[in-house]
Amino acid sequence: MGSLVCSGAMLKCNFGTAPSSMTVLPVNMVTTSTPIATIMDNVPMLNIMPFVMCTSMANPTVASATAAALGVLTPMPCIPVTTAPWAPGSPSVLVANQPALNDSSKLMCTWAGIIEIINSGQSTIEVP
Repeated sequence: MGSLVCSGAMLKCNFGTAPSSMTVLPVNMVTTSTPIATIMDNVPMLNIMPFVMCTSMANPTVASATAAALGVLTPMPCIPVTTAPWAPGSPSVLVANQPALNDSSKLMCTWAGIIEIINSGQSTIEVP
């Protein structure tokens, strides 16, 4: 069993240089001490904050800066681009008709990053 994810969860991206926190708006009206996340809480700059700097060569700004530095990897500011929902989510727990987000779910960034949950934001509620 995994932990239910809520606002304040800590996230990491394999191409980011620092962790980030997740923000979940209280639109679903389901909370622990903070709002509970669903797989659709994947909006960049609203739910998913930047991971400081991006090191992915799939990111055009990183590729351009690296080329300008004669091939020396040059990280650029992270701007997450997440278009698909978190996967897989909890198959049996729904929040506002969407699968609840558990701490084993992953989110893909267009720039080849894999975003993972390193702390769910709470430790009392477990979901499959």
